[in-house]
Amino acid sequence: MQRFAFAGRTCLITGAASGIGAALALDLAKRRAVLALLDRDAEGLDRVAALAREVGAGSVTTYVVDLSDGGDRLDLAAEIASRHGGVDLLINNAGVALSGTFEQNRMADVDWLLEINLHAVLRMTKAFLPQLLARPGSHLVNVSSLFGLIGPPGQVAYATSKFAVRGFSDALRHELEPRGVGVTVVHPGGIKTNIAASARISGPDADGEQAEQARKFAEKALTMPPEEAARQIVAAIQTRKPRLVITREARAADWLVRLTPSRWWQLSQRMARRVS
Repeated sequence: MQRFAFAGRTCLITGAASGIGAALALDLAKRRAVLALLDRDAEGLDRVAALAREVGAGSVTTYVVDLSDGGDRLDLAAEIASRHGGVDLLINNAGVALSGTFEQNRMADVDWLLEINLHAVLRMTKAFLPQLLARPGSHLVNVSSLFGLIGPPGQVAYATSKFAVRGFSDALRHELEPRGVGVTVVHPGGIKTNIAASARISGPDADGEQAEQARKFAEKALTMPPEEAARQIVAAIQTRKPRLVITREARAADWLVRLTPSRWWQLSQRMARRVS
């Protein structure tokens, strides 16, 4: 499969109002891509769209959509097909987090997370798949997580969604590559975004302990600028890389869980105690 060329190609990004999604929009704008940006945050979308136009995007359209509503996105696909003729690149980037243990989590909150992190990926891909298949050399990116490679405590719902995105992407790649559509699954580690700080508090947190833990985690672990993550993702798309693990810590965790699938957590905790 040939390298992906961005100039003049229509690129649809979910979760584009901030974080990795916004950084991807600006990176692709500099490459003269045509952008379709989707998020529930209308104000953030407008801000990113204005910046994208300033740096050279072919054109920019925005779509205010709440991916938790369970819609099949067929209307969105029809609108983008009418306006742009279809998409050449779909990046399923939008995601949310949930604090607390599985025992603490309310099932309504787990369902909310799964709708955005997993079902929206399936629905968006299904809605836009005919367009991708009709445009030779198109590409699909699904953003999983480090927690789609490892399953730590306190991340049961999130890891469930991100492991599923990983499996979906791997299986779908084997269906689509023979038909000329590339698929990349991305596993970011500690990227400096708002996802941890804005995690939904699920269950009792009268003393604010869960919120404080999320704040400390974001401050300590989320350090890579989203612009660097976007740069690596764009490079992976360009070269049709099937799998991208971002950050040194994420790559180390990936190797550890491969080497010792049943004991990686105990070993990582032992190493962390030695360092601290």
